[in-house]
Amino acid sequence: MVRSWLSRPHSGLAEIGALAVLYGVYELLRGSGDDRLDAAMANTADIVALERHLHVFVEGAIQRAAESVGFLPPLLGLAYMGLHFLGTTGALVWVHRRHRHRFPIVRTTLVFSTALALVGYRLYPAAPPRLTDLGFSDTVSSSTGLNLSSDALGALYNPIAAVPSLHFGYAAIVGAMLVAFAARPWLRAAGAIYPAVMLAVIVATGNHFFLDAVLGGVVALVGWLGARLLLQARRERVDARSFRAGVPA
Repeated sequence: MVRSWLSRPHSGLAEIGALAVLYGVYELLRGSGDDRLDAAMANTADIVALERHLHVFVEGAIQRAAESVGFLPPLLGLAYMGLHFLGTTGALVWVHRRHRHRFPIVRTTLVFSTALALVGYRLYPAAPPRLTDLGFSDTVSSSTGLNLSSDALGALYNPIAAVPSLHFGYAAIVGAMLVAFAARPWLRAAGAIYPAVMLAVIVATGNHFFLDAVLGGVVALVGWLGARLLLQARRERVDARSFRAGVPA
C-alpha cells in the first residue's frame, strides 16, 4: 500500500498532508538528544581530527572571512533559516505543478533520504561547530535575534543531529531536480549553484563541517537510488499484470 502510494502523484492537499505527517514523525524520532551530548561531542572531535588529517579543516577561516563583510552574517543567518524550508517547499510545489509525472521520484527521494538521515542521527550523534570550543560563533543567533540554543527552539529540533547534513542533502536534491527538469537556462543555472550556496551558508554560520555536507550528499544519492528502485519495481509489476491481462500498460 505504501509503495503504491509513493509511486503516484496525488493532489496538492494530499501531498502536503502526507509530508506534514512525515515531518512530524521525523521530528519525534529525531528527539532532543540531550542524553547523548557527551557522545555527540566525542564524535564531533573525531570529525575535526579527520578533517585536519585531510587538510580540509578550514571552516573557521571561512566563517571569519564572512564575518568581516558587514552585511553577510545577517544575510547568511536568514538564508540558513529560510532556504532549507522555503526553498525545498517552493521546489516541490514547482515540480508538482509543472512536472507532476516526475513528482513521485522527487518526493520519494526526500522520504528515503530523510529516513536514512534519521538512522545516522541515532547511530552517530554529532554537534555542529557552533557548539564546540573551537572558536566558532553562532552566526544565526547573533545576527538574526533567533537563539538556536533556546529552550523553545530546542523543543523543535535536535542540536546534535548534524551528521548527515540534510540542509545540504535537500539542496543537492533540489539542485539536481532543477537541472534535470527546468526548461529555462537561468533556472537550470540556479539549480547548479544552489548546493554550493547552501554549503557556504551552513559552513559560514557554524552549523556544519564539510564532512557533514559530504555525508548529506551521500544520503541524497542513496535516497535517489532507493526511490528509483522502488518506483521501477512498482512499474514493472504493473506492466506484468497489464501484459497478463492483455491490457496495454
